[in-house]
Amino acid sequence: MSTTSNSVRQRGGPNVKKASSTVAPTRDAQLDGILDTVKPAPGISSEWDYKLALGVITTLAFVTRFWGIGHPNEVVFDEVHFGKFASYYLQRTYFFDVHPPFGKLLFALMGWFVGYDGHFLFDNIGDSYIDNKVPYVAFRAMPALLGALTVPTVFLIMWESGYSLPAAVLAACLVLFDNAHIGQTRLILLDATLVFAMSVSVLCYVRFYKLRHDPFGRKWWKWLLLTGVALSCVISTKYVGAFTFFSIGCAVVIDLWGLMDINRRQGALTLPEFGKHFAARLFGLIVVPFFFYLFWFQVHFAILTRSGPGDDFMSPEFQETLSDNIMTMQSVGIDYYDTIAIKHKETKNYLHSHYDKYPLRYDDGRVSSQGQQVTGYPFEDINNHWQILPGHVTPDDNKSGQHVRNGDLIKLRHVVTDSILLSHDVASPYYPTNQEFTTVSLAEANGGRFNDTLFELRIEQGKGKQEFKTMSGQFKLIHNPTKVAMWTHTTPLPDWAFKQAEINGNKNVAQSSNIWFVDTIPSLPEDSDRRKKEPRKVKRVPFLKKYFELQRAMFYHNNALTSSHPYASHPIQWPFLLRGVSFWTQNDTRRQIYFLGNPIGWWIASSILAVFAGIIGADQLSLRRGVDALDERTRSRLYNSTGFFFLTWAAHYLPFYLMGRQLFLHHYLPAHLASALVTGALLEFVFTVDPVALEDLNTAAITETKGGKKKGAAVASRRSLSVKERMGGNMMGLWAAVGVVMAAVLWGWYFFLPLTYGKPGLDVAGVNARKWLGYDLHFAK
Repeated sequence: MSTTSNSVRQRGGPNVKKASSTVAPTRDAQLDGILDTVKPAPGISSEWDYKLALGVITTLAFVTRFWGIGHPNEVVFDEVHFGKFASYYLQRTYFFDVHPPFGKLLFALMGWFVGYDGHFLFDNIGDSYIDNKVPYVAFRAMPALLGALTVPTVFLIMWESGYSLPAAVLAACLVLFDNAHIGQTRLILLDATLVFAMSVSVLCYVRFYKLRHDPFGRKWWKWLLLTGVALSCVISTKYVGAFTFFSIGCAVVIDLWGLMDINRRQGALTLPEFGKHFAARLFGLIVVPFFFYLFWFQVHFAILTRSGPGDDFMSPEFQETLSDNIMTMQSVGIDYYDTIAIKHKETKNYLHSHYDKYPLRYDDGRVSSQGQQVTGYPFEDINNHWQILPGHVTPDDNKSGQHVRNGDLIKLRHVVTDSILLSHDVASPYYPTNQEFTTVSLAEANGGRFNDTLFELRIEQGKGKQEFKTMSGQFKLIHNPTKVAMWTHTTPLPDWAFKQAEINGNKNVAQSSNIWFVDTIPSLPEDSDRRKKEPRKVKRVPFLKKYFELQRAMFYHNNALTSSHPYASHPIQWPFLLRGVSFWTQNDTRRQIYFLGNPIGWWIASSILAVFAGIIGADQLSLRRGVDALDERTRSRLYNSTGFFFLTWAAHYLPFYLMGRQLFLHHYLPAHLASALVTGALLEFVFTVDPVALEDLNTAAITETKGGKKKGAAVASRRSLSVKERMGGNMMGLWAAVGVVMAAVLWGWYFFLPLTYGKPGLDVAGVNARKWLGYDLHFAK
């Protein structure tokens, strides 16, 4: 054991002599040189203890994830979504979701394996799987399998990173006996896939980084490419997988920065050599994941070839690639003087008007035009009917047969009130920056207000003078003089407008919510030749065009998930486990599944994160004062290895503070896994005995040089037990600390098991005993 003087060293001060021009090698550089000359003796350690622990932990992981997986035999929480998506895949019916397809494809694959045909659509929480003959256990087995494999992956990360057995066991058991990880992996949900792929990405990168001194070998390439594949699986499951890219990306940048150092111990790299390292990482960690990411979307499009509930999210051109598409089959060409019903694409409100006027003053004191109200109405009504007129009537115009086309200037006449749609420079009721929409009489429309009644018909992705059609002809109605787009939103107007939707002129013309379509042509007779349908062939659209359109729609709707939810939570609540999520209840048995982590495990891990930050701060402060409390090897391990785990935690947690969408406790699961890694690593640091003194290693090396191989073998024998050497050969203190922590974690896991597995039911006293932080549990009365 090194002495105190070796542990705390003065780095500078007023009495320190000026260094000579010849720089002596540092103590740690000497240590590196000595250790690099020592080769481990083969067969000294088989690491049987690690392998035994890995086997036991893996077995327990499968038991905790698969035990009672058939309960409940009803649809639980978000199984209504991801079970439904699996059924759509098996029916080949197009659907839309804000998440990439990889995780959902795994569920569909499992359903295909067991011969399920997708007949059940998981419509309601509580629907019986037994009555509907759904192989739900097979579906749940997929996330349970991945959740069980996550636990040994955590152990392997610690093992491959060189941590001691108790540290690896602690990190793995914090995930193994965590109620949130167990609960989330026993249901048809995506998070098991996400967390498993994230942990595998970290493991593969650790294996790759260990080979940094032997670049471009077969194993080096293998682990680099496996890291890229794992990263692609993370981001192909959920877009928060980008946080894993960031975590590993930071480590890669630091690694490349070290390779640029001309004074690196392994020798300086030439610029072409550095370029090879950079290109290899770019290919393995960016190009390969991107092409795998594209591949899953290609599979997605190849399977979903039939029209379905996701059609409305896509453009008419995209919908024409789907068979049995209603929009394509029912679209009818629109002629001038047709009476049409116009519908907003997002809100499904019809363009509507009635005789009532806008009030003179709004609640905020602004003045209106007191014109006729133009509103949005969600139901079919005669007041939704508008006649489409040419903007400029010429003697050659006919009352029928003249097609409306993209780019035409048109007018819209409200049939019931016989008035013309108009927009002008008057503020709308709710948006002072947007223009009011109203109507004026025919006399005014043909007189002084003529220009204000002109609108440009701009078909989305339309070509030239493309014919305007119902359903498929999605368009923006642009006011010609002011260039605002007709727009509506979901906030209803006050009672004076009968709680109908506001219609106004949006200055942001590019906004996707400005899109409308013609739903029907009420004036067109049922026996009209224009209603006759001809067989249509399914069109082909290039893959990348479909991919980019879907990406835009996914990002837009993902950011639009801002509505409130009774069990939504804020990121500040997650590390302290201040609230959970109710997944399922059964009134007659008082059973419930409440998604909640192991409070003791979470609080310990969160506390250790704070301790790590404190240690780093204290070390930096002591260095500023010239006191070196850590040897360079310990500091390097603390900053680089434990610091990488801490960075992974921060990258998977802090970005949620910037999000405005709905957030839930399960978003913290990847960060919690990283906090478990930090906990194991830091507990080892706290209980680490000073490493073998440099003087001892110097003596061993000198003895080897002068006296032959016998002493060298002794050094080699000691070096083969790297962890025990670092621990000073005595890990009793660490094992004792791990034992205390694990006892508390095991008790917390067992205490909350009825809420995780949904059985047994708890009486009032049992429920209230588990409301530690006021958790909103059911059956508390």
